[in-house]
Amino acid sequence: MSKTYHFIGIKGSGMSALALMLHQMGHHVQGSDVEKYYFTQRGLEQAGIQILPFSESNITKDVELIAGNAFRDDNNIEVAYANKMGIPFKRYHEFLGDFMKQFTSLGVAGAHGKTSTTGILSHVLKNITDTSYLIGDGTGRGSANAQYFVFESDEYERHFMPYHPEYSIINNIDFDHPDYFTGIDDVFNAFNDYAKQVTKGLFLYGEDAYLRKITTNAPIYYYGFEESDDFMAYDIKRTTNGSDFKVSYHGEQIGDFHVPAYGKHNVLNATAIVANLYIAGFDMELVSKHMKTFSGVKRRFTEKIINDTIIIDDFAHHPTEIIATLDAARQKYPSKEIVAIFQPHTFTRTIALLDEFATALNEADAVYLAQIYGSAREVDHGDVKVEDLATKIKKTHQVVTVENVSPLLDHEDAVYVFMGAGDIQLYERSFEELLASLTKNNQ
Repeated sequence: MSKTYHFIGIKGSGMSALALMLHQMGHHVQGSDVEKYYFTQRGLEQAGIQILPFSESNITKDVELIAGNAFRDDNNIEVAYANKMGIPFKRYHEFLGDFMKQFTSLGVAGAHGKTSTTGILSHVLKNITDTSYLIGDGTGRGSANAQYFVFESDEYERHFMPYHPEYSIINNIDFDHPDYFTGIDDVFNAFNDYAKQVTKGLFLYGEDAYLRKITTNAPIYYYGFEESDDFMAYDIKRTTNGSDFKVSYHGEQIGDFHVPAYGKHNVLNATAIVANLYIAGFDMELVSKHMKTFSGVKRRFTEKIINDTIIIDDFAHHPTEIIATLDAARQKYPSKEIVAIFQPHTFTRTIALLDEFATALNEADAVYLAQIYGSAREVDHGDVKVEDLATKIKKTHQVVTVENVSPLLDHEDAVYVFMGAGDIQLYERSFEELLASLTKNNQ
C-alpha cells in the first residue's frame, strides 16, 4: 500500500506540478489550500486530486507531509499543528532533493527563462524516452519507469541547495529577489555553490560575465552566439512562426533546428537544450524533430484572440523578462502596435529596479500600469507607488484600475501584452469582458 502524500498549499505552481507527478506515478495524493481560484487547480481537478480547506484534521500520522515554502507556524494552522504534534514534514525543495536521486536528473537554473527552457527540454525528452518532469507553470508528469527527470531549479532563498543533478543548464545570472539577495554578488555566490553540486555537465550561457566566473569539478560547456562558445547557434532566421537556427560543437555542425517560440532568448534556451542532450548522448535528429512540435508553457507568451483582438499573457516581472517578451511580440507581430499592460510585483523589487523597469517598458509603443502587487512576505511602507514608475516612462502611458480598463481601447491594430506575477490576470479578464460587451452592443 503506497502512502498518502498531503500537500499543504497544493495550488502553488511547484506544489501542484509535484502533486500531479506523484499521482501519475501511482501514489495517493491530496492537498489543502485557500478557496480562491488559482490557474494551477484545473489540472489537479482533472486528475481527481482532492483539494481540501486548511484544517488540523488533515494532519494525521499516516500521511507524508509536503509543505509549501510560504506556509509557517504564524500563518497556517496545518504547519502549526504538525509542529505542535511533532509530525515531521518536508519542504518542496527538500522532498525534491531526495526524490531526484532515483533518476538521471537534468536541472534548469537561472534568473530568467527557467520555465520556458524546462518546458522545451521536457517536451523533447519525453518524446524520445520515458521521462518525468516538473515545470514551474504548475504542470508535472510522472512515470513509474522513467529513467530521466527534468526539473526547474529555483535560486530563491537558495532553494536549489538540496539538488545534486547529473546535468544542469544555467541560463543567466541577474539581480532579482531583492527581499532575499543582498546584491548581484550574493546571487552569483548562490549559483556558484549550486554549480558545484552538478556531477556530469554544466551548460552555461557564454556571454554572461558572471557565468564565466563559475568554477566546478563537473565539465563546463558554454553555449551562445559567439565563436568562443563550445556550442554556437548561427544562421538564425526569425520568422512569424518561430526561429530557425543551426548549432555547431567545437566548430562542427551537429544539427538544424526550429523552435516554435519567439525572441532571441528562446533561441538561446533551445541551444542550451541541444548542448545538454548532445553531451548526454541523444540523437540530434530526434531532438530536432521533437523541438518543432513544442506548444508552449502556461503564462509564458500565452496567446488568445477575443473578437479579433490579440491578447498575450506572460509571467514577465523583471526588466530583463519584459524586454524579452516585447522582443518576442515584435518578432511574431512586426506590423502591429505593441501595447504593454504591466503590474509591478512586490514593493522591494519595484524600488530596487525602478529605472530598469521604465527602460524596459519603453520598448513597447504604449504602456498601461496596474497597481503594485505586494507579496504575502512584505509590508507596504508607502516607499513606492506605481505613479513613481509612470513618471519615468517616456512612451504614452497611463495608470489603470481593474474596474476600468477602457483606456486600452484607444488603439487600433494592436497586440496587448499583459505582464506580471501577481493578479494581472484580473485586469486581463476585465479587458476581455469589455471587448465581449462591445461586440454584443454592436450586433
